[in-house]
Amino acid sequence: MKDIRGHLDAERTAREATRRAEEAGRIEAERRAKEREQFTLGALCAAYCTMLESRGKAASAKHARSMFKHVPEDIAGLPANEINTRQLGGAIRAVHEAGKERAAGILRSYLRAAYASAVTAETDPSIPSAFIGFNVESNPVADIKAGKVRAGDRTLSREELRAYMEHLGDGIIDQALRLALLAGGQRLSQVLRARVSDWDGSTLRLWDSKGRRSEPREHLIPLAGHGAERVDLLVARAWEKAEEGDPNPSLFISRGARVTDSTPGKRVAEIAKAMGGEPFDARDIRRTVETLLARMGISRDVRAQLLSHGLSGVQVQHYDRHGYMGEKARALEAWERELGTIQAGETGSNVVRMRRTNDNA
Repeated sequence: MKDIRGHLDAERTAREATRRAEEAGRIEAERRAKEREQFTLGALCAAYCTMLESRGKAASAKHARSMFKHVPEDIAGLPANEINTRQLGGAIRAVHEAGKERAAGILRSYLRAAYASAVTAETDPSIPSAFIGFNVESNPVADIKAGKVRAGDRTLSREELRAYMEHLGDGIIDQALRLALLAGGQRLSQVLRARVSDWDGSTLRLWDSKGRRSEPREHLIPLAGHGAERVDLLVARAWEKAEEGDPNPSLFISRGARVTDSTPGKRVAEIAKAMGGEPFDARDIRRTVETLLARMGISRDVRAQLLSHGLSGVQVQHYDRHGYMGEKARALEAWERELGTIQAGETGSNVVRMRRTNDNA
């Protein structure tokens, strides 16, 4: 009797152990399935954009979201830690072969940065804890080569630049394009973010968030006569268009909302089409301005300060504290004179003497 009872007890114990093991297995399978659904590549990309926004890089976050749309949905829906280099390389290659070489390179950079954040999340307290759950141990983008991008070389002739200016009207988009030109070829995305408080009557403050900066860099533009007049008009218009109670409206407010970054680019393409000839875009306008500034004799250092590029090195960050305000002001005065000769159809001088000073005004 005791042997039978013991046998039955042993069977019950074994069945209970089996049941518990099966339940634990089911729970673990559900957990893993939930993780696979939750920690996808798409979710990793979204987490990276959220991190950029939390660091004050809203424009970069918006750009990254736009680039991540190139990732095929079937790959974006897979667990981020199960995706391999071949899959991501294929996605980037597809963009490159579609003729979007620059977009392919940018997509690669954003994907690499997103994965790098997940890889270091556990050991880097500056990375949000949301990245830890992706359980990424290696970066599958690290071995993907950066495809070659043909450097842009399109510059407008003086006649084309004159025609471009003649096509600019009084609409708010055209005013943004004109101000970017008068300000020495500033990036439109930065100009569009300017608000009333960024103008003190002579200097326009922009914020440059490009590169690996943790905080946007203050970029001051001491505008010359016509540029300053344009901003004065934009300030007056902003107060007229602003919603009641808005203490600091955008300079480019339109029907209660700020003009989006993509709108001016479409307008430039529209003008280029209307002009006929070789197409050009906003980057080509910026390249044209710097090319003309160089021909005018304005030094590389002053151009870099005026256009806010190449300013992330050790020398600039830690040693060179000169503000270049005087040099930038004289460059913009000379630039407005050059634009005047272009509008008048004159050849213009090739050299502008720039007096060097140590002022930081």
